[in-house]
Amino acid sequence: MKTLAKTFATAALIAVSTFTMAAGNPEVANPKKAVVNLSTADLAIDHYVAVMTEGQSTGVEQLFTTDFSQKVQASEDKTNSRSEVISFLKKQKGEQLNCKTSTTIVQESADYMIAKVTMQFEGFTKTDLVTLVNDEGNWKVSQSINSYK
Repeated sequence: MKTLAKTFATAALIAVSTFTMAAGNPEVANPKKAVVNLSTADLAIDHYVAVMTEGQSTGVEQLFTTDFSQKVQASEDKTNSRSEVISFLKKQKGEQLNCKTSTTIVQESADYMIAKVTMQFEGFTKTDLVTLVNDEGNWKVSQSINSYK
């Protein structure tokens, strides 16, 4: 009888702990699904710079439009898709680039913004021309063109 009571008590504890864990907030439990405030163009470009230079991966998927593309102008021009860029950025999580970064707004309206992000490394400069669009109240990056000097 004591064994049966211990078995029921153990089963009850397991059930209670399982329900407690299931009731937890999944947004907090999984930081990759955390929502980033992209309600203004300035917040979106700041987050873009943080993702590109500081290795931040929170909200990286919500930062880019579904048709995002990245063009890299170098000795051989290359175009990267949204999924390729997101995959690369997730692998770079926590990696901070050793560069001095500046951002200049080239053009801005209520629905789009073009910004020039300059990353000065030792020995070369990467310039990123970024187009952001207002997508139903959230600002997202729709295109990025990179060049190197």
